[in-house]
Amino acid sequence: MPKPDYGNWVPKRLIYGALVSGLVFLILALWFVFLLAAAVLFFLVAAFFAYAYYEFSTTGANVQNAVWELLLSNLDWTGNGKALDIGCGNGALTIKLAQKYPKAQALGIDYWGKRWEYSKNTCESNAKIEGVSDRVKFQKANAASLPFEDEDFDAAVSNFVFHEVSHIKDKREVIREALRVVKKGGKFAFQDEFLVKKIYGTPDDLIATIKSWGITKVQLIKTGEADFIPRPLKVPLFLGTMAIIAGEK
Repeated sequence: MPKPDYGNWVPKRLIYGALVSGLVFLILALWFVFLLAAAVLFFLVAAFFAYAYYEFSTTGANVQNAVWELLLSNLDWTGNGKALDIGCGNGALTIKLAQKYPKAQALGIDYWGKRWEYSKNTCESNAKIEGVSDRVKFQKANAASLPFEDEDFDAAVSNFVFHEVSHIKDKREVIREALRVVKKGGKFAFQDEFLVKKIYGTPDDLIATIKSWGITKVQLIKTGEADFIPRPLKVPLFLGTMAIIAGEK
């Protein structure tokens, strides 16, 4: 029986790129000894990326899945109605949401650019393998300008996406756009680099901004404080700056 392909948050090209760079500097060090330090540095980077890849994968600690589950555990929703997953990648969160809420209809949207190892076809294949294709759909869309009416969804989720919307300078506006399509009284849970001050300001300022939009309930949960995350992955480059904002519109 085929298995779903949800990919890995550490693209293999990062590992291979660091390895190749290390080899190049190692060869150059035969003539320029001082470049040996650069070779060692790139090999260490490759080793760390390989470690992270393993821990995120199902053969390792399956941290990726645990992070998705953590996000959904903070979505205080009954599961009645339809939900939106913004930036669905290969459909993992969309599908897991549908599995958790058997009465829900779920829609996953993504831009699926060449930069990422994800696709709509893979999403649809994964949904079929997981047995939820009758309640899950996927479509191409831009997170900064969602093609939906105001208050169109009963719930909305997103994982590690908002900061990647490069053409929007103020990433808080991407959050605002996501909340626009949530019904009054609807629930939301978004996970992103909300602890990076230069992107979102301080956590208190971010929460205050969201409340100023008329959101009745919102809280911030620091992802890096979860016990299941290995200490090396709590660094800023990976999960150390991630947090969840969840609540009710």
